[in-house]
Amino acid sequence: MNRFQSIVLTAVAVAAAMPLLALAQANAPAPSSAKPAPIRAVLETRDVDGAPGKQLVLGTVKMPPGAVAPWHTHPGDEAGYVLSGTLILKQKGQPDRTLHAGDHFFNPAGMVHELLAGPGDEGGSEVSTWVVDKGKPMATPAPQP
Repeated sequence: MNRFQSIVLTAVAVAAAMPLLALAQANAPAPSSAKPAPIRAVLETRDVDGAPGKQLVLGTVKMPPGAVAPWHTHPGDEAGYVLSGTLILKQKGQPDRTLHAGDHFFNPAGMVHELLAGPGDEGGSEVSTWVVDKGKPMATPAPQP
C-alpha cells in the first residue's frame, strides 16, 4: 500500500472514531448572533492495515457563507481537496491561503489551524481524509495563535 492510500484509509477510519455527540454538536444550529457553523459529514472510517491503533476517516465539510471552523488541531494528518467555492485556510506560523475549487491542502498532526468560508455569498466545501489515533477525538479546540 502506498503512502497516499495509507493516508486516505486512515482519514476514513478517523471519521468513524468521531463520537456522535461531537458530530451532533458540530452540526447544531448556530445562535442567531453567531456565525454559521460548518456542516460536517463522515463518509467512512477504516482501520489502517499495518498501523495498529490508527484509523482513516473520510469526510466532507460544507462552509456556508460566513462560516468559521475555529482554531483547532487533529490528532493525525489531514489531506484535503476543495470541491466548490472559496475557502481560507489559516495555519499557525504560515501565511493565510485562499483556496478555490480544485486546490488541495495538508495539515500535519497537531497543526493549529482555522478554516473560513471565503468572502462573498457562495461559501465553499471540501473533502478531507484524516489519519488519527483510534479512540481520540477527531478535533480539539486550540487557542488563536
